[in-house]
Amino acid sequence: MRVAEKREGSSQGAGSMDDTPLMRELTRDHARRRQLEEVEFTSPEHTRIVTIANQKGGVGKTSTTVNLAAALTMGGLHVLVIDADPQGNTSTALNIEHHAEVPSMYEVLVESAPLYEVVQDVPDMERLQCAPATINLSGAEIELVSLVARENRLRNAIREHLEEREAQGLPRLDYVLVDCPPSLGLLTVNALVAAREVMIPIQAEYYALEGLTLLLNNIDLIRQHLNPDLVVSTILLTMYDARTRLAAQVAQDVRDHFPDQTLETTIPRSVRISEAPSYGQTVLTYDPGSSGALAYRAAAFELNSRPAP
Repeated sequence: MRVAEKREGSSQGAGSMDDTPLMRELTRDHARRRQLEEVEFTSPEHTRIVTIANQKGGVGKTSTTVNLAAALTMGGLHVLVIDADPQGNTSTALNIEHHAEVPSMYEVLVESAPLYEVVQDVPDMERLQCAPATINLSGAEIELVSLVARENRLRNAIREHLEEREAQGLPRLDYVLVDCPPSLGLLTVNALVAAREVMIPIQAEYYALEGLTLLLNNIDLIRQHLNPDLVVSTILLTMYDARTRLAAQVAQDVRDHFPDQTLETTIPRSVRISEAPSYGQTVLTYDPGSSGALAYRAAAFELNSRPAP
């Protein structure tokens, strides 16, 4: 009788182990890995220009920009990342030189230099390029004020760059991803005017929806006065902790308010995502099998599978 009870208890213990958050995550990652091995990315009909924006800092804008870019490139697409944030974190994560003497987005926005003069190939990432930001860009907000068509300078630069690539017979860019500073100054305004789509990363926390409302109001102003074609095409939940009830509630609130824009994929809290930039890498090259890398690959495929607005 005691032996039977012991066996029953051990089998129940094994069953409960299978239902822990860790086991559920491992099972999900294994299934996602197998699914991603079979997917194919399709080139969009036209270059999709996507600005990744959120006025709230620390929500994963830069991580989202560089890792989505890497995932799209690994899917066989041609991608240009534009670093419009004076901090230059995107350039750092892609292992791009961006000290003060390097030609950068400052020269493009303030001095009207063509984009092809500042674009660099990302090391070890075929088909991925980056236009870096340097510390000089921190003064651009002030210098742009007095310039003609100050809100349209990035849009014009991107258009001319796409035309130049076509004239040279280079492959068409499938995506241009623009990373913004966490503010609504002229750099962010330029990024929003240049794009057709906005992607908003949202951290799964209490203040997420409050900050989102403010951002949407500002995007609406941009749409009314400067870029009528601008749409919020994508919302991505980042730093998602499946163990907390709060994260699940925030995710549900976002999906209820924005059912068509919110991706099914969520980006988990991950040490690997945070560590990768310190090695000049994206999480997809730093630890390809990690939950963060798999999540960004899934998010990139989901983004690419959706029709462009």
